[in-house]
Amino acid sequence: MTHTLPALPYAYNALAPYIGEETMTLHHTKHHQAYVDNLNRLVVGTQFEGMSLEDIVKTAPAGGIFNNAGQHWNHNQFWTMMAAPSEQTPTGALMDSIVKTFGSFDDFKTKFEATGLATFGSGWAWLAQNADGSLELMSSSNAGNPLQHGKNALLGVDVWEHAYYVDYRNRRADYLKGFWSVVNWANVNDRFNG
Repeated sequence: MTHTLPALPYAYNALAPYIGEETMTLHHTKHHQAYVDNLNRLVVGTQFEGMSLEDIVKTAPAGGIFNNAGQHWNHNQFWTMMAAPSEQTPTGALMDSIVKTFGSFDDFKTKFEATGLATFGSGWAWLAQNADGSLELMSSSNAGNPLQHGKNALLGVDVWEHAYYVDYRNRRADYLKGFWSVVNWANVNDRFNG
């Protein structure tokens, strides 16, 4: 099985001004493409050759294959978790679960941003759903993600510097605040097992 770079579901400038065209172009065509290329090269002749991306992420040990598979999977999710700027919010059972777990939608946003800020170095902040349906916030280093822990990734934000440095320089907090304007809550709602 050859892994491929997915097309974005929107134009490179669609998330501006919160995430600019230059950032999206570099992030997708350079960073994500490199993970795909490295993964295809590294799996040749291994037990992971021919495996689905999800199975590689769930079973590969720490190291090059996992790092590139994890980042490929993470980015595949990330691109669809965003959409052109809007005033969307979660709805229905997802909103109810967020309010039950975090107190309010605003409290959830504050805690999610804090998770992203507390992620040391390169990594991701996630809203994940456990097998029992409960929600939790997770921070993962490097290529880590909820899938490798048997959890459902509802919403994730890339806090590697390449995700925001062109637009925000070292202001990760501003990037995380801007992220809310491009969250595709319809996609997140679809991911939720209510």
